[in-house]
Amino acid sequence: MRGQLQLSRVQAARSAAPFRPRPTFRLSQQVRHASTELKQEVARNEKIGDARSGLTRIKNLIFGTSLLAVLGFGYLYVTDTRATFHQWLVPRVLRTFIPDAEEAHKISNKTLKALYSVGLHPRERGNPDISGDLKVEVFGHVLDNPIGTSAGLDKNADIPDVVLGFGAGIVEVGGITPHPQEGNPKPRVWRIPSQNAIINRYGLNSEGADSVATRLRQRLREFAYSIGFGLDPVAEQSVLDGHAGVPPGSQMPGRLLAVQMAKMKETPDNDIDAIAQDYVYCVNQLAKYADILVVNVSSPNTPGLRNLQQAAPLTKILTAVVDAARNTDRATKPAVMVKVSPDEDSEEQVSGICGAVWASGVDGIIVGNTTKKRPDPLPANYMLPESEQKIMLEMGGYSGPQLFERTVALVKKYRAALDKGPNETKSESKPETKKIEAPKQPEKSEFQLETEAMKEKIRKRLQQKSDATQSAAPNSLDAETKSSIESSVERDLKNLKPEKVIFATGGITNGKQALEVLNAGASIAMVYTAMVYGGAGTITRIKKEMREEIRGVSEPMLPSSAPRDER
Repeated sequence: MRGQLQLSRVQAARSAAPFRPRPTFRLSQQVRHASTELKQEVARNEKIGDARSGLTRIKNLIFGTSLLAVLGFGYLYVTDTRATFHQWLVPRVLRTFIPDAEEAHKISNKTLKALYSVGLHPRERGNPDISGDLKVEVFGHVLDNPIGTSAGLDKNADIPDVVLGFGAGIVEVGGITPHPQEGNPKPRVWRIPSQNAIINRYGLNSEGADSVATRLRQRLREFAYSIGFGLDPVAEQSVLDGHAGVPPGSQMPGRLLAVQMAKMKETPDNDIDAIAQDYVYCVNQLAKYADILVVNVSSPNTPGLRNLQQAAPLTKILTAVVDAARNTDRATKPAVMVKVSPDEDSEEQVSGICGAVWASGVDGIIVGNTTKKRPDPLPANYMLPESEQKIMLEMGGYSGPQLFERTVALVKKYRAALDKGPNETKSESKPETKKIEAPKQPEKSEFQLETEAMKEKIRKRLQQKSDATQSAAPNSLDAETKSSIESSVERDLKNLKPEKVIFATGGITNGKQALEVLNAGASIAMVYTAMVYGGAGTITRIKKEMREEIRGVSEPMLPSSAPRDER
């Protein structure tokens, strides 16, 4: 009872007490003030953030643009054959870190093949041949330039498009044997850095004609598809027949692809029919995919091969090859050339080879290969390091700058012999060319004058036929007259024997030397060892030096005999 009374009193007291409101105004004002300050702070932070964000975006833009510029420039640089990277660094790195020359070669080709698949391979940029100052006509094709690469750089046609991209007018792949063969035991390739030279005894190691033909056919299919022809056999045949507007071998305007063939090591040296069949087998497999077929009878590393350069066996072999090439299933047939040794250089040997060329219908000769001889070091009296002296004792073919003078002399000898025509075999050398000028034809021989006269006669006959046809009513030209004109033209064409073409290889390292072999009578100057020591930019450099020589503005160059220590 008492507790209830006390509770009532407390409630009554609370009810009687005056109302006192809480200080909400001051609190609200503080909150609003704090809120305003917070908003101002946020606004300030937002402005700072915007400024920083804008600065960051500018930095990112500059960085991204710079990165793209660096990457773009880097891409153009490392894929340009003019880059010092290719002409100086890469060859030296390979020689330094991969002492075995054959292994370095394999790694280089595999790397180039991989780079080509992703578009990062080195190539000649800027189209320096666009001016047309180095154009040359070979086998009815107008080539961008008269420089070629010799077989050996791409033995099994793994990277023909890569090498074509280096800028040469002609690229030769091979040598290719009918069936796979290992070649000679390793080691079989040695560098001689002080001489920029190589000794090799590969022994014509090859994957075989079937394997290479499969690879070249796939390349043809991909090309046909890339230009919208499709993937079926009709598309392939269209490219082979020239409907793509490019040579079917190179698949590039102004360029040709040569395929070199060789006999099997195990084929008996005295069985000429079996040897001829080796070459014919290669023709049947490879001819469709080549612009030029090269018959190699000059390798020093296959026993008995150079004996085939004698007139009688050579004529039989070359005749079989030419007949097989003429049966190639495409509109235009590949030209046929024979590659001869620099060591068989007597008058009798040269005349015998030229006689075989005329008798068989072969289109030309590649003068030069590696030599069994061991030339003196350059310059005179230079002492080779002990390690290189030991290498010089290795068996095999030598290639290097020392072969150049012999190459020039052989070109002149073969040019003189071939220009006499098929009825004369005795050859004589032309006088030395003292002044290096632009490529020019040697003085016209009696055979050349007769050939030109025959061409003019044919032209007049054809013009006579054309005039007679135009002056007569349709179908009113006397049949006997028409037949007589056509028979005369056909007879003259049969009597017309085209000039034989010479390619030169051996010791060519610069533009001045290339011009010299061209002036000696060659149509193409081919390089091999220079590529090994000069890298992917060698062709571009040589063409630049040729233009400088022609224009007479070249800087003094080191003589070809100057040694270079490039170990």
